[in-house]
Amino acid sequence: MQLVTNDIPLEDAIPNDHAAMTPREWSKPKPIPSGLLPVAAFNHAYVPDAIGGWIMDISDRLQCPPDFVAVSAVTALSAALGAKVAIGPQQRTSWTEAANLWALVVGRPGALKSPAMQEAMRPLFRMEDEARAINTAAMTDYANQMEAYKIQKAGAADKAKKAPGVQEAAIILSGITEPDKPKVPRYVVNDCTFESLGEILANSPDGVLSYRDEIVSLFKQLDAAEQAPARGFFLSSWGGLGSYTFDRIGRGHIHIPRCCVSMLGSTQPGKLAEYLAKANSGGNGDDGFIQRFGLLVWPDGAGDWKDIDRWPDATHRDRAVECFERLYKLTPAAIGAQSGEYDAIPVLRFDDEALEYFQVWRSGLEGLLRSGELSPALESHFAKYRKLVPALALINHVADVGHGPVGIASVAKAEAFATYLDSHARRAYGSGQELEAGAARAVLRRIRRGDLIDGFTARDIRRAQWSGLSSIDMIKAGLELLSDLNWIAPVQLQTNGRPKTIYAINPEACR
Repeated sequence: MQLVTNDIPLEDAIPNDHAAMTPREWSKPKPIPSGLLPVAAFNHAYVPDAIGGWIMDISDRLQCPPDFVAVSAVTALSAALGAKVAIGPQQRTSWTEAANLWALVVGRPGALKSPAMQEAMRPLFRMEDEARAINTAAMTDYANQMEAYKIQKAGAADKAKKAPGVQEAAIILSGITEPDKPKVPRYVVNDCTFESLGEILANSPDGVLSYRDEIVSLFKQLDAAEQAPARGFFLSSWGGLGSYTFDRIGRGHIHIPRCCVSMLGSTQPGKLAEYLAKANSGGNGDDGFIQRFGLLVWPDGAGDWKDIDRWPDATHRDRAVECFERLYKLTPAAIGAQSGEYDAIPVLRFDDEALEYFQVWRSGLEGLLRSGELSPALESHFAKYRKLVPALALINHVADVGHGPVGIASVAKAEAFATYLDSHARRAYGSGQELEAGAARAVLRRIRRGDLIDGFTARDIRRAQWSGLSSIDMIKAGLELLSDLNWIAPVQLQTNGRPKTIYAINPEACR
């Protein structure tokens, strides 16, 4: 069949670099890349011994990947420790890192992401319930004190009116002190504005865990220009040690000595792949926000299903709960943390053996970051491992050892966890290419079915609203990939308006 557009045969409309291309002269098309990059399997040896058995028990009972439970549990532990104590990765510098971490669980709908995360956060929920009960009693006492204060204030005001002078009246009124309103410590927050989160942090100096089930919605919300202050606040909160001050009409002056937020969320593969494609191309998401999610896991499926109907392993559960409570009640002096003149919070450091091990690991990381082998987005992600590994070592040490300098076992465990996470990050950041490949395969299927013929346009595909081809950006990406692989060739046609791009089809595509 010969396609004629504006009375010009297709072969005559092909630009010079395709002018000699006849059906017999097409280059052999190259295979479309398929499949996600492989990832390492989780091993409970990567996490503190205090929670390893508990993690595997939850995974077995839920029949979900242990990866989901593991990063959720470690993030919850990081929130329990929060900004109480920091790790100093070097011996003679002011470089310190807080324990708070950000985690992202990636899985298809129905993969049991939410149940896994909620089970891992149960100890924090329990602590939140206890704090709420204590606060209810404290607020009742506060209300009684306020009533007494009002009565005393009224009486003092009457006496002050009868005082012989202003100074005497001031003395009478100064003897009445308004009771302080109890501060409500929080451990977990869900959907709240960043201003409200700031108020919560002002009452929770050690930080909180922000939990969002579908977190890509937050990413897209923060991409909006009017959300720049909120995005800046969250970017600051990842560090965990810096202060933050709000000056707002209606809210007044709110100072947060340590802006420390741990974050946990989940999303679906397609949504994350689409978002990361923008980060990889330098669009929204390329400011290091999503790269702060160092505990990112995208495991394979959980395998064969078994019907597990049993109670939790009490030994593992109780050991994990005890660990959470110990971190929550921790006092830095009790574990040997020390405060230097310029340290924001007390600091633990590596012992000599652990420091040498960490230096070797970091040398490898810095070499990778400077190699030019990584995409800018993935390079930014791995650069955040400068905090991730020391923070994991600190969590391992406090959870399993509990005092003194951080030893080599805690650092080695953190390095092994980071190596495992490396493969999951590469899968995630490479998923944008898989998204393009999926669109390319969908277009090729339509060509082979006869739904698309020589001279088709991207608009034709868009109008059809076929599965996997509803987004014009993905359609264009798929067509570009097919062109690069010689399955189709773009043809520019001059019209009375803007040039029009149509596509010639390699005969091999129809076989």
